[in-house]
Amino acid sequence: MFAVRKNLSSIAAIALMLVAGQSQAGKGTRPPVVQALEAQGLMVMQEFDVGGGLRAFAGTAGDRPVAVYVTSDGNAIVGTRLDAKGTPLDRLTLRDLVEKPMGEKTWVQLESAAWVQDGKPDAPRIIYAFSDANCPYCHQFWEAARPWVDAGKVQLRHLLVGVIRADSPAKAAAILGAPDPSAALAENEHKFDQGGIKPANSVPDDVLQILEDNHMLMISAGFRGTPGIVVREGDGSVKKFNGMPQGAQLAEVLGPR
Repeated sequence: MFAVRKNLSSIAAIALMLVAGQSQAGKGTRPPVVQALEAQGLMVMQEFDVGGGLRAFAGTAGDRPVAVYVTSDGNAIVGTRLDAKGTPLDRLTLRDLVEKPMGEKTWVQLESAAWVQDGKPDAPRIIYAFSDANCPYCHQFWEAARPWVDAGKVQLRHLLVGVIRADSPAKAAAILGAPDPSAALAENEHKFDQGGIKPANSVPDDVLQILEDNHMLMISAGFRGTPGIVVREGDGSVKKFNGMPQGAQLAEVLGPR
């Protein structure tokens, strides 16, 4: 069975909730240097204890977790804290305070977005992929995933964007507006070498909104091109892969065959 999921909430609303949650985190008034970094785009999630006369803050720069250490003189060091042997410290703390909650929020956003189902509904492994109907690397990933999808082990959820060519939005409209969107997506892939699915004559406003929302979500997830692939492991951790997975990485994305 195939399906297209519609947005349950806007990306803007989720982002507002995230910022509101961050503004309540922490252990008190943040030092001026941290506030200055926030004004420059750093998103501070929470303060944590490190000792040594430092105040430590876990945050993100874009989608990258970072630690900020404020010294007793009010200045800040942004980077990695090392022990006497040169081993990085606070990696697990950043994972728990930043990577896990950010990954979970990303996963909720993906679930709430508009996507085209590719695979059995009860497949144990779900993979989200930002895809453009004209993207050759998206097509390569679709082909490479066939053994897992056909075996019922993986369900791909394609979030269509229209960024590669002028007719990408019209091809997305042909897929999203079809009676069976997943069959239309499969048609595009089967005919990819012959130009893919025939573009729609026009792109309805609702499809334009889906493409815009998916593009915004793609960027906020840290992707600048297609395919952008997101998976969640059994321990709940969320992993992201830019571009077509190569070699052993493909098995890491798709799981056991």
